[in-house]
Amino acid sequence: MNYLEQKILQECEVRPGNILKIDSFLNHQIQMDVMRFITLEFKRRFADTKITKILTIEASGIAIATMLGNSLDVPVVFAKKSQTLNSSDDKYMSHAYSFTHKKQNMVFVSAPYLSASDHLLIVDDFLAEGEAVHALIDIARQAGATITGIGIAVEKGNQNGGRILREEGYHLESLAIIEEMNYETQTIKFRE
Repeated sequence: MNYLEQKILQECEVRPGNILKIDSFLNHQIQMDVMRFITLEFKRRFADTKITKILTIEASGIAIATMLGNSLDVPVVFAKKSQTLNSSDDKYMSHAYSFTHKKQNMVFVSAPYLSASDHLLIVDDFLAEGEAVHALIDIARQAGATITGIGIAVEKGNQNGGRILREEGYHLESLAIIEEMNYETQTIKFRE
């Protein structure tokens, strides 16, 4: 059992509807010991991978991407979920359904920040059905960039996202894969 899995067992709560409340160290409060573990693991697992930029989606993926980008000394780009007055008209856009928020988001990256010469490592905090990752893949394809890997902190192995991405041929590394969660008993079982 790795450090992230131990933290999940010690500090997380299973909520109704297959939701894992991970706020105490990743999604609301960010604990540096967890971030260091995630960063070092992704750096190790993608050591032989060409990475020119890290791509994530707001909001919870940003902390992971920033720590990893700092460690690899590469820029971090994150897909935004809402337009602002200074948003560029020249952008790559896609749709991502949020399992946690139960809503469809239009996400975008301004075109100047991704190019066909980029080799992207996509990172995010959770993977359930793979909607957010597929939106990032779509944005990367629009830019002509190469996806060299996908790093996920927590994968819900009992949902389809990880299986689909692996079948599509992506190099997917998930640090904690949850096979089962039970709200009634508050138990979590990880994939071996």
